[in-house]
Amino acid sequence: MLEKIKKIGVLTSGGDAPGMNAAIRAVARSCAYFNLDCIGIYRGYQGLIENDFELLTARSVRNVINRGGTFLKSARSAEFRTKEGREKAARNLTRAGIDALVVIGGDGTFTGAMLLQQEHGFPVVGIPATIDNDINGTDYTIGYDTALNTVVDAIDKIRDTASSHNRLFLVEVMGRDAGDIALNSGVGAGAEEILIPEEDKGVEQMMYSLEKSRKAGKTSSIIVVAEGEKSGKNIFELADFIGENLEGYDIRVSVLGHIQRGGAPSCYDRVLASRLGVGAIEALLRGESNVMIGITNKIVTSVDFEVAIKEQKPLDKELRRVLNITTV
Repeated sequence: MLEKIKKIGVLTSGGDAPGMNAAIRAVARSCAYFNLDCIGIYRGYQGLIENDFELLTARSVRNVINRGGTFLKSARSAEFRTKEGREKAARNLTRAGIDALVVIGGDGTFTGAMLLQQEHGFPVVGIPATIDNDINGTDYTIGYDTALNTVVDAIDKIRDTASSHNRLFLVEVMGRDAGDIALNSGVGAGAEEILIPEEDKGVEQMMYSLEKSRKAGKTSSIIVVAEGEKSGKNIFELADFIGENLEGYDIRVSVLGHIQRGGAPSCYDRVLASRLGVGAIEALLRGESNVMIGITNKIVTSVDFEVAIKEQKPLDKELRRVLNITTV
Protein backbone atom coordinates (compact mmCIF):
# COMPACT_ATOMS: atom_id res chain seq x y z
CA MET A 1 0.00 0.00 0.00
CA LEU A 2 2.95 2.31 0.68
CA GLU A 3 3.85 2.64 -3.01
CA LYS A 4 0.23 3.29 -4.03
CA ILE A 5 -0.65 6.18 -1.72
CA LYS A 6 0.90 9.49 -2.75
CA LYS A 7 -1.70 12.04 -1.69
CA ILE A 8 -3.94 12.09 1.41
CA GLY A 9 -6.85 14.40 2.14
CA VAL A 10 -7.87 15.53 5.63
CA LEU A 11 -11.08 17.17 6.85
CA THR A 12 -12.84 18.04 10.09
CA SER A 13 -16.57 17.54 10.46
CA GLY A 14 -19.31 17.78 13.08
CA GLY A 15 -19.01 19.83 16.24
CA ASP A 16 -15.64 21.47 16.78
CA ALA A 17 -13.42 20.20 19.58
CA PRO A 18 -10.20 21.58 21.10
CA GLY A 19 -7.31 19.62 19.62
CA MET A 20 -8.67 19.29 16.08
CA ASN A 21 -5.96 21.66 14.85
CA ALA A 22 -3.33 19.57 16.59
CA ALA A 23 -4.66 16.49 14.78
CA ILE A 24 -4.57 18.25 11.39
CA ARG A 25 -1.01 19.31 12.13
CA ALA A 26 0.00 15.74 12.97
CA VAL A 27 -1.58 14.43 9.76
CA ALA A 28 0.14 17.07 7.61
CA ARG A 29 3.54 16.55 9.22
CA SER A 30 3.23 12.78 9.05
CA CYS A 31 2.56 13.12 5.32
CA ALA A 32 5.68 15.28 4.99
CA TYR A 33 7.70 12.68 6.91
CA PHE A 34 6.57 9.90 4.55
CA ASN A 35 6.99 12.10 1.43
CA LEU A 36 3.26 12.30 0.76
CA ASP A 37 1.16 15.27 -0.30
CA CYS A 38 -1.46 16.40 2.23
CA ILE A 39 -4.59 18.15 0.99
CA GLY A 40 -6.68 20.11 3.49
CA ILE A 41 -10.41 20.04 2.74
CA TYR A 42 -12.31 23.03 4.09
CA ARG A 43 -15.81 22.87 5.63
CA GLY A 44 -15.95 19.12 6.00
CA TYR A 45 -18.01 17.06 3.56
CA GLN A 46 -19.52 20.19 2.03
CA GLY A 47 -16.05 21.33 1.02
CA LEU A 48 -15.43 17.87 -0.39
CA ILE A 49 -18.45 18.30 -2.65
CA GLU A 50 -17.44 21.85 -3.63
CA ASN A 51 -13.74 21.16 -4.30
CA ASP A 52 -12.61 23.46 -1.50
CA PHE A 53 -9.09 21.98 -1.32
CA GLU A 54 -5.69 23.38 -0.35
CA LEU A 55 -2.22 21.85 -0.14
CA LEU A 56 -0.95 21.61 3.44
CA THR A 57 2.77 21.48 4.15
CA ALA A 58 4.71 21.05 7.37
CA ARG A 59 5.18 24.82 7.46
CA SER A 60 1.54 25.72 6.71
CA VAL A 61 0.42 24.02 9.95
CA ARG A 62 2.90 25.81 12.20
CA ASN A 63 1.52 27.60 15.26
CA VAL A 64 -1.82 25.76 15.20
CA ILE A 65 -1.22 23.12 17.89
CA ASN A 66 -2.27 25.55 20.62
CA ARG A 67 -5.38 26.88 18.88
CA GLY A 68 -8.91 25.75 19.65
CA GLY A 69 -11.52 25.05 16.99
CA THR A 70 -10.46 23.95 13.51
CA PHE A 71 -8.81 26.15 10.90
CA LEU A 72 -10.19 23.83 8.20
CA LYS A 73 -13.63 24.72 9.59
CA SER A 74 -16.65 22.46 9.85
CA ALA A 75 -20.12 22.49 8.28
CA ARG A 76 -23.18 20.30 8.00
CA SER A 77 -23.79 18.91 4.52
CA ALA A 78 -27.30 17.78 3.63
CA GLU A 79 -26.07 17.00 0.12
CA PHE A 80 -23.44 14.52 1.34
CA ARG A 81 -26.19 12.54 3.05
CA THR A 82 -27.52 11.67 -0.39
CA LYS A 83 -26.02 9.01 -2.62
CA GLU A 84 -25.63 11.58 -5.39
CA GLY A 85 -23.72 13.90 -3.07
CA ARG A 86 -21.32 11.17 -2.04
CA GLU A 87 -20.81 10.22 -5.68
CA LYS A 88 -19.86 13.82 -6.45
CA ALA A 89 -17.46 13.88 -3.48
CA ALA A 90 -15.78 10.65 -4.63
CA ARG A 91 -15.44 12.07 -8.13
CA ASN A 92 -13.76 15.22 -6.79
CA LEU A 93 -11.32 13.16 -4.74
CA THR A 94 -10.36 11.12 -7.79
CA ARG A 95 -9.96 14.19 -10.00
CA ALA A 96 -7.71 15.81 -7.39
CA GLY A 97 -5.54 12.70 -7.32
CA ILE A 98 -6.27 12.06 -3.65
CA ASP A 99 -5.65 8.39 -2.80
CA ALA A 100 -7.01 8.24 0.77
CA LEU A 101 -8.89 10.35 3.28
CA VAL A 102 -8.53 11.11 7.00
CA VAL A 103 -11.70 12.37 8.69
CA ILE A 104 -11.63 14.00 12.12
CA GLY A 105 -14.90 14.11 14.06
CA GLY A 106 -17.54 12.01 15.80
CA ASP A 107 -20.06 9.30 14.94
CA GLY A 108 -21.82 11.33 12.24
CA THR A 109 -18.48 12.01 10.56
CA PHE A 110 -17.58 8.32 10.70
CA THR A 111 -20.96 7.29 9.30
CA GLY A 112 -20.36 9.49 6.26
CA ALA A 113 -16.85 8.11 5.82
CA MET A 114 -18.09 4.54 6.08
CA LEU A 115 -20.69 5.14 3.36
CA LEU A 116 -18.08 6.74 1.11
CA GLN A 117 -15.86 3.69 1.51
CA GLN A 118 -18.68 1.18 1.03
CA GLU A 119 -20.12 2.84 -2.07
CA HIS A 120 -16.90 3.86 -3.81
CA GLY A 121 -14.16 1.74 -2.27
CA PHE A 122 -12.27 4.84 -1.18
CA PRO A 123 -9.72 4.28 1.63
CA VAL A 124 -10.82 6.21 4.73
CA VAL A 125 -9.52 6.38 8.32
CA GLY A 126 -11.15 8.29 11.18
CA ILE A 127 -9.78 10.19 14.17
CA PRO A 128 -12.25 10.62 17.09
CA ALA A 129 -12.68 14.27 18.07
CA THR A 130 -15.70 15.19 20.18
CA ILE A 131 -15.95 16.71 23.63
CA ASP A 132 -18.68 14.19 24.59
CA ASN A 133 -16.23 11.24 24.65
CA ASP A 134 -19.08 9.05 23.39
CA ILE A 135 -17.25 7.04 20.72
CA ASN A 136 -16.90 3.34 21.41
CA GLY A 137 -13.51 1.70 20.95
CA THR A 138 -11.37 4.49 22.38
CA ASP A 139 -10.79 5.48 25.99
CA TYR A 140 -10.68 9.18 25.13
CA THR A 141 -11.66 11.43 22.25
CA ILE A 142 -9.85 14.62 21.27
CA GLY A 143 -11.33 17.65 23.06
CA TYR A 144 -12.81 15.78 26.00
CA ASP A 145 -10.05 16.57 28.50
CA THR A 146 -10.10 20.27 27.62
CA ALA A 147 -13.89 20.42 27.97
CA LEU A 148 -13.69 18.72 31.37
CA ASN A 149 -11.21 21.29 32.64
CA THR A 150 -13.39 24.12 31.33
CA VAL A 151 -16.45 22.70 33.09
CA VAL A 152 -14.68 22.07 36.40
CA ASP A 153 -13.27 25.60 36.37
CA ALA A 154 -16.76 27.01 35.79
CA ILE A 155 -18.33 24.89 38.54
CA ASP A 156 -15.60 25.95 40.99
CA LYS A 157 -16.57 29.57 40.35
CA ILE A 158 -20.27 28.81 40.66
CA ARG A 159 -19.67 27.07 43.99
CA ASP A 160 -18.13 30.25 45.37
CA THR A 161 -21.36 32.16 44.88
CA ALA A 162 -23.50 29.17 45.90
CA SER A 163 -21.69 29.02 49.25
CA SER A 164 -21.94 32.77 49.74
CA HIS A 165 -25.73 32.83 49.35
CA ASN A 166 -26.89 29.37 50.52
CA ARG A 167 -27.94 28.56 46.99
CA LEU A 168 -28.63 25.37 45.09
CA PHE A 169 -27.20 25.53 41.57
CA LEU A 170 -28.23 23.28 38.71
CA VAL A 171 -25.40 23.33 36.18
CA GLU A 172 -26.18 21.99 32.70
CA VAL A 173 -23.27 20.57 30.72
CA MET A 174 -23.10 19.10 27.22
CA GLY A 175 -23.95 15.45 26.72
CA ARG A 176 -27.05 14.75 24.66
CA ASP A 177 -26.66 10.97 24.72
CA ALA A 178 -23.64 10.44 26.98
CA GLY A 179 -22.93 11.53 30.53
CA ASP A 180 -19.12 11.42 30.55
CA ILE A 181 -18.69 15.18 30.94
CA ALA A 182 -21.32 15.39 33.68
CA LEU A 183 -20.07 12.37 35.59
CA ASN A 184 -16.38 13.19 35.52
CA SER A 185 -16.71 16.94 36.05
CA GLY A 186 -19.25 16.34 38.80
CA VAL A 187 -16.87 14.07 40.69
CA GLY A 188 -13.97 16.44 40.02
CA ALA A 189 -15.90 19.48 41.26
CA GLY A 190 -17.47 17.72 44.26
CA ALA A 191 -21.09 17.90 43.07
CA GLU A 192 -23.79 16.66 45.42
CA GLU A 193 -25.70 14.96 42.60
CA ILE A 194 -25.21 14.14 38.92
CA LEU A 195 -27.95 13.41 36.40
CA ILE A 196 -26.99 11.64 33.17
CA PRO A 197 -28.84 10.12 30.18
CA GLU A 198 -27.55 6.58 30.82
CA GLU A 199 -29.36 6.40 34.15
CA ASP A 200 -33.03 7.03 34.85
CA LYS A 201 -32.67 7.95 38.49
CA GLY A 202 -35.85 10.01 38.56
CA VAL A 203 -36.56 13.13 40.57
CA GLU A 204 -37.44 11.13 43.68
CA GLN A 205 -33.86 9.89 44.14
CA MET A 206 -32.52 13.38 43.50
CA MET A 207 -34.89 14.90 46.05
CA TYR A 208 -33.87 12.25 48.57
CA SER A 209 -30.20 13.13 48.06
CA LEU A 210 -30.87 16.84 48.48
CA GLU A 211 -32.93 16.31 51.61
CA LYS A 212 -30.17 14.11 53.01
CA SER A 213 -27.59 16.80 52.26
CA ARG A 214 -29.67 19.46 53.96
CA LYS A 215 -30.14 17.34 57.10
CA ALA A 216 -26.38 16.79 57.14
CA GLY A 217 -25.95 20.55 57.42
CA LYS A 218 -25.14 21.51 53.85
CA THR A 219 -26.34 25.03 53.09
CA SER A 220 -25.47 25.00 49.40
CA SER A 221 -25.35 22.33 46.73
CA ILE A 222 -24.30 21.75 43.14
CA ILE A 223 -26.23 19.41 40.83
CA VAL A 224 -24.58 18.67 37.47
CA VAL A 225 -27.09 17.82 34.74
CA ALA A 226 -26.20 16.44 31.30
CA GLU A 227 -28.31 18.16 28.62
CA GLY A 228 -29.75 14.82 27.49
CA GLU A 229 -31.03 13.87 30.95
CA LYS A 230 -34.84 14.02 31.06
CA SER A 231 -35.96 14.25 34.67
CA GLY A 232 -37.82 17.32 33.43
CA LYS A 233 -38.55 18.68 29.97
CA ASN A 234 -35.55 20.95 30.55
CA ILE A 235 -33.33 22.08 33.37
CA PHE A 236 -35.54 25.09 34.16
CA GLU A 237 -38.59 22.87 34.68
CA LEU A 238 -36.47 20.69 36.94
CA ALA A 239 -35.45 23.74 38.97
CA ASP A 240 -39.11 24.74 39.35
CA PHE A 241 -39.99 21.27 40.61
CA ILE A 242 -37.25 21.38 43.24
CA GLY A 243 -38.34 24.83 44.35
CA GLU A 244 -41.92 23.68 44.80
CA ASN A 245 -41.00 20.57 46.78
CA LEU A 246 -37.92 21.47 48.81
CA GLU A 247 -37.67 24.36 51.24
CA GLY A 248 -34.54 26.08 52.38
CA TYR A 249 -32.74 26.61 49.09
CA ASP A 250 -32.47 29.60 46.79
CA ILE A 251 -32.33 27.85 43.41
CA ARG A 252 -30.39 29.03 40.37
CA VAL A 253 -29.68 27.54 36.94
CA SER A 254 -26.47 27.89 34.94
CA VAL A 255 -26.28 26.52 31.37
CA LEU A 256 -22.62 26.40 30.34
CA GLY A 257 -23.40 25.90 26.64
CA HIS A 258 -20.78 26.36 23.93
CA ILE A 259 -18.14 27.70 26.29
CA GLN A 260 -17.32 24.00 26.72
CA ARG A 261 -16.22 23.68 23.08
CA GLY A 262 -13.81 26.60 23.03
CA GLY A 263 -10.37 27.42 24.31
CA ALA A 264 -6.84 26.23 23.78
CA PRO A 265 -6.53 22.45 24.01
CA SER A 266 -4.99 20.94 27.13
CA CYS A 267 -1.59 19.27 26.98
CA TYR A 268 -3.31 15.89 27.09
CA ASP A 269 -5.49 16.71 24.07
CA ARG A 270 -2.51 18.03 22.11
CA VAL A 271 -0.52 14.87 22.76
CA LEU A 272 -3.51 12.61 22.05
CA ALA A 273 -4.25 14.43 18.78
CA SER A 274 -0.60 14.13 17.73
CA ARG A 275 -0.52 10.39 18.46
CA LEU A 276 -3.79 9.70 16.64
CA GLY A 277 -2.81 11.86 13.65
CA VAL A 278 0.41 9.91 13.18
CA GLY A 279 -1.50 6.66 13.77
CA ALA A 280 -4.00 7.50 11.04
CA ILE A 281 -1.33 7.98 8.36
CA GLU A 282 0.54 4.86 9.42
CA ALA A 283 -2.71 2.85 9.31
CA LEU A 284 -3.39 3.96 5.74
CA LEU A 285 0.16 3.05 4.72
CA ARG A 286 -0.36 -0.40 6.24
CA GLY A 287 -3.36 -0.84 3.97
CA GLU A 288 -6.05 -0.30 6.61
CA SER A 289 -9.35 1.38 5.78
CA ASN A 290 -12.83 1.87 7.20
CA VAL A 291 -11.35 2.09 10.71
CA MET A 292 -11.07 4.60 13.52
CA ILE A 293 -7.74 5.22 15.22
CA GLY A 294 -8.34 5.28 18.97
CA ILE A 295 -6.45 4.81 22.20
CA THR A 296 -6.99 1.96 24.66
CA ASN A 297 -4.90 1.52 27.80
CA LYS A 298 -2.47 4.14 26.41
CA ILE A 299 -1.94 2.12 23.21
CA VAL A 300 -2.97 3.48 19.78
CA THR A 301 -5.34 0.99 18.17
CA SER A 302 -7.54 0.50 15.08
CA VAL A 303 -11.27 -0.15 15.48
CA ASP A 304 -13.79 -0.87 12.71
CA PHE A 305 -16.19 2.01 12.06
CA GLU A 306 -19.08 -0.37 12.67
CA VAL A 307 -17.90 -0.98 16.23
CA ALA A 308 -17.17 2.68 16.90
CA ILE A 309 -20.51 3.91 15.60
CA LYS A 310 -23.08 1.26 16.43
CA GLU A 311 -22.00 0.00 19.85
CA GLN A 312 -22.69 2.28 22.82
CA LYS A 313 -19.73 3.16 24.99
CA PRO A 314 -20.26 1.69 28.47
CA LEU A 315 -20.74 3.95 31.48
CA ASP A 316 -17.93 4.09 34.03
CA LYS A 317 -19.78 2.41 36.91
CA GLU A 318 -16.75 2.60 39.18
CA LEU A 319 -16.85 6.40 38.96
CA ARG A 320 -20.53 6.39 39.90
CA ARG A 321 -19.64 4.28 42.94
CA VAL A 322 -16.93 6.80 43.88
CA LEU A 323 -19.49 9.60 43.64
CA ASN A 324 -21.92 7.81 45.94
CA ILE A 325 -19.20 7.37 48.56
CA THR A 326 -17.76 10.89 48.38
CA THR A 327 -21.11 12.67 48.65
CA VAL A 328 -21.90 11.21 52.09
